[in-house]
Amino acid sequence: MTSSSDRDRAAETTESAPGTHEFDTVSSRIVYSGAILALRLDEVVMPGGRTAEREVIEHHAAVAVAALDEDENLVLINQYRHPVGRRLLELPAGLLDKLGEDPLEAAKRELAEETGLAARNWSVLVDIALSPGFTDEALRIYLATDLYETDRPEPELEEADIQLRRVPLVEAVQAALAGEITNATAVAGVTALMTARSTGATLRPADAPWPGMPTDFLERKAAQR
Repeated sequence: MTSSSDRDRAAETTESAPGTHEFDTVSSRIVYSGAILALRLDEVVMPGGRTAEREVIEHHAAVAVAALDEDENLVLINQYRHPVGRRLLELPAGLLDKLGEDPLEAAKRELAEETGLAARNWSVLVDIALSPGFTDEALRIYLATDLYETDRPEPELEEADIQLRRVPLVEAVQAALAGEITNATAVAGVTALMTARSTGATLRPADAPWPGMPTDFLERKAAQR
């Protein structure tokens, strides 16, 4: 005799084969909204018809720049990060905190603000969903070459303490593998750049579409004004 639980499991298998279920959101509410992020609680339909609550951190999109000089040195910054309580070696980076802002223009701005450098050549190095288990935050890393000096605005807050370092690309990769560079963006950037260099991969143009760029947080904030 077939038990009711067996029939339920069979029904679930019939209803939704693995990889085909639609995870519809049946309710959603904001429980916190701050300057750079919001916490949203979604009720989501799971396979078999049950629902489960999912916590989602809405966040600004971000850009970072792997700036490589003529001697194959990567321009890194050593910056204090309060959540971890120490300085980290990072790529120049920043948030897209204005609705409709062009990611490339934001990257150029961040490179100038944090390093006093500009670049004549730009391309997309890699796109990253930073922690998709709980946040929509996504990052685009650009490769910038043919560097030159430009005006740098007067730095404020943590940026006033930034230390610039030019590190040979090979040494930067070794530092990431040795656990000396642990910032996720920097690790992704240096390893992606070394891989592109060693394989001869063709990078995307700087204006390539970015379908994974999050906008929910900014759009909701704009609608509230």
